[in-house]
Amino acid sequence: MRITIGSDHGGYELKEKLSTFLRRLKHKIADAGTYNQDSCDYPDFGYKVAKSVAGKKADRGILICKSGIGMCIVANKVPGVRAAVLYDNKQTEFSRLHSDTNVAVFAASFIKPHKAKELLKIWLKTDFEGGRHNRRLTKIKKIENDFRRKTK
Repeated sequence: MRITIGSDHGGYELKEKLSTFLRRLKHKIADAGTYNQDSCDYPDFGYKVAKSVAGKKADRGILICKSGIGMCIVANKVPGVRAAVLYDNKQTEFSRLHSDTNVAVFAASFIKPHKAKELLKIWLKTDFEGGRHNRRLTKIKKIENDFRRKTK
């Protein structure tokens, strides 16, 4: 799977660990930065990853900041992106089954690397359930399209 990963300075350490983990699982990883722990702005990296997923350059995206909240907000501004902050096994599974999330977000200050790896395994192997959930995703796409038309 092609995965683009990015973080701000607060998520850099976890990003590096998850990148290594994903490469070991034979995924193709594109690193959108940041490349060190110097202070930086999370929207820059959240947008790069979200744009990569929405533009089909990556199958999925992963974002990390201290709380997960900022990155999730940025990613969900990009049409076609469905990002969720992942924190437990069942919620992670539902994020894929019901919402077909394509960007996973982690809160580096609140999750241990081993738990993030466990959640990533679940997120990557869980397929979208479809069925009644297709109707809901169609409504989300309509909202995105309506908004774009009204703001032109």
